[in-house]
Amino acid sequence: MTATSTHIEPAMPHAAVQAILKRLATRAMGLTGADIERIVRQARLKARREKRSIRYEDIEEGIRMDRPMVPYDLRWRFAIHEAGHAVVHHALRLGPIHGLNIDTPSGGGYSQLGFTASGSDTLGYREDMLAMLMAGRAAEQIVVGSVSAGSGGSDDSDLARATKLALAMERSLGFGAVQPLLYRDDKDPTAVLDGNPDLAARVHVRLEKALARAVDVLNENRPKLDELIRALFNAQAIEGKSVNEIMKL
Repeated sequence: MTATSTHIEPAMPHAAVQAILKRLATRAMGLTGADIERIVRQARLKARREKRSIRYEDIEEGIRMDRPMVPYDLRWRFAIHEAGHAVVHHALRLGPIHGLNIDTPSGGGYSQLGFTASGSDTLGYREDMLAMLMAGRAAEQIVVGSVSAGSGGSDDSDLARATKLALAMERSLGFGAVQPLLYRDDKDPTAVLDGNPDLAARVHVRLEKALARAVDVLNENRPKLDELIRALFNAQAIEGKSVNEIMKL
């Protein structure tokens, strides 16, 4: 979202405008370009009817689409989960963090993370990725003492992505424990794993190790995790700069 599309009050200092735009962009994570265009158009119409300039609150109301506030317990759980991903992502130096949001249209959390290309073709990098993907579940385990279904349930969930990556490590990336030189293109991971118990066991071991590693990283960075959870719970959406400031603690 750019300054030209929001028309913030001209009297505001440039730094304040940029801060608002970053917050709006973080709030809008998970929305499509068409969603953003509609929201801005409706906000402009509202401001025009009321004969005033468009305000930050107009955009935010449009982004939230009059959704009810997330229940207290779920809001904490979402904050814990997304903070876990962010802390491990930062600790393992996987790339920049652009923002975190626990008030998305889908009703869950969303982490906008960047990934460095350096070393991305190595086994160590893929193992780091597995740990990051399991970090939301690890954070829930550490802070709450139990895990939710938030890591799974869909093809783009943490568990789905981690399982596909671990399977690729075994079957197509050359890191497998059995016949690592063979390349297999598994278009249906579920069928492959269900039909091969030994392979499923090896993939699950990789996931267990990744979860244990995520737990270790989070325990080593517990003050950062706790601070980020509190900040995300209170603000609901945090841009990358604020996340990075917490990571410096």
